[in-house]
Amino acid sequence: MSTPKFQDWMLATQRCTEAALERLLPPASQVPERLHEAMRYTTLGGGKRVRPLLAFAAGEVAGADAARVEIAASALECIHVYSLVHDDMPCMDDDDLRRGKPTVHIQYDEATALLVGDALQTLAFELLSHNVLSDDATRQLRVLQVVSRASGSRGMAGGQAIDLASVGKALTRPELEFMHIHKTGALIRAAVLTGALLGEVSDEELERLDHYAKCIGLLFQVVDDILDTVADTATLGKTAGKDAANDKPTYVSILGLEESRELARELATEAHAALAGFGDRALRLRELTDYIVSRPF
Repeated sequence: MSTPKFQDWMLATQRCTEAALERLLPPASQVPERLHEAMRYTTLGGGKRVRPLLAFAAGEVAGADAARVEIAASALECIHVYSLVHDDMPCMDDDDLRRGKPTVHIQYDEATALLVGDALQTLAFELLSHNVLSDDATRQLRVLQVVSRASGSRGMAGGQAIDLASVGKALTRPELEFMHIHKTGALIRAAVLTGALLGEVSDEELERLDHYAKCIGLLFQVVDDILDTVADTATLGKTAGKDAANDKPTYVSILGLEESRELARELATEAHAALAGFGDRALRLRELTDYIVSRPF
């Protein structure tokens, strides 16, 4: 049987994730209805689903069961969406557009947005702990540890704290990379490791996948900073130029546009190198690397 083209695989995986989230999120008819409606409003029908795509692709490397990866990928997306809901609130980045529609605090109210984020985060850990994702309980516990660390003060939440504290400051490139390794890169890294841990990989293979994930996490942020500079609001689905308007340090503000583009290409090359030796098992990870770096920048 021939291997599906990347675009077909990506679309099928995005649809699979959407269907899983549709099934796993509480129905809007269940009390408290407004909260559940808002959770579904912000989670369904939008986004590139990069973290689920990476989890499924890493699962292919490890021969993981797709139905189990589907649950874990949905949990990762819940955590990602919760972070977006909170980031958009007036006390954080104060944005009114996300994924091409009004942010939760605009569509509903600030209190609902806060609760949506809280509920999505806790739903994620319910999914990761309530379902059997591995025949090895120790391995499933390791997934929980990886995702929880990536989400907390030593990961995504910590990176956001550094981001907020850096407004108006001139960071060095190492300082900016440290921030984004946590804010953006931690959950991307967790997605790759989760997909791999739900299958069978050696410690050496897991280490190489971890290095790949670190490269991809930074690559995604570099491209995001470039797009924030060169793309319009309609293309992004969120307010273009917001980082510059808020005087936030970015790769473009520190390195310039052309050097940022060159850095993106270097990170993509390093990511590909980390996959050497995996053969066809890593096809989707390679294709995702090319997809991320080829976004219109």
